[in-house]
Amino acid sequence: MNQWFERLSEQVALSQDEPAVRSTLQRLTYEAGFNAYAYLSFQAETQTAVSNYPEEWQQRYFDLSYASIDPVIRTARDRQEAFAWSNVATGRTSKERRKFFGEAAEFGIRSGITVPIKTGFGRMAMLTLASSEVGFAEAQVLNPVGAAASFGQVHSRLELMRLRPTRRSNIRLKSDELTCLRWSAEGKSMKAIAIIENTTYANVCFFLRNAKSALGASTLPQATALAKEFGLI
Repeated sequence: MNQWFERLSEQVALSQDEPAVRSTLQRLTYEAGFNAYAYLSFQAETQTAVSNYPEEWQQRYFDLSYASIDPVIRTARDRQEAFAWSNVATGRTSKERRKFFGEAAEFGIRSGITVPIKTGFGRMAMLTLASSEVGFAEAQVLNPVGAAASFGQVHSRLELMRLRPTRRSNIRLKSDELTCLRWSAEGKSMKAIAIIENTTYANVCFFLRNAKSALGASTLPQATALAKEFGLI
């Protein structure tokens, strides 16, 4: 896999637009013997994905917030290095995870290689190559350092191109919350927003607190930045 990761960074660097990048990712995934790829980016409590996983699985994964129980993501956060995995349940596997493994297997996801990297400011990105064969991924020779270095270059390229996600965490904000966030982005204080919108200061605080919670943000500037990044305001 070492030469494959080098080739990945080279080919993505040569891709000039979004269709070319997606085509390159899919072609190289197949050439490596895997069935599908998933590029995930994590910001606060939200995730975005660029993937060729089956559409039904992507929708189910995000609608049911499977990122919170996905053992691959948990391992990626803990280890912060490339690793191979398989979704073989053991006697200690919880019912919740057994169900998750079973559903993933229905869509041809039984093993894989995942490369996680820290991307600054508490964020993380990871690339997963998935196989329908249980033992396929763990049989590959993997250099964690080389894989991370190559994926770091790929991540920078994808960030620069701002690829349209195939899926994104569901973020539901009410109109009052979006309005207050937009005024905050324009530099207005909460007292000023209350006057402009003809409401109370307490209401503005309530709307912005709910917005921060929905976005997984700990501060108002972070919530405003995330809302802008997600195209909500």
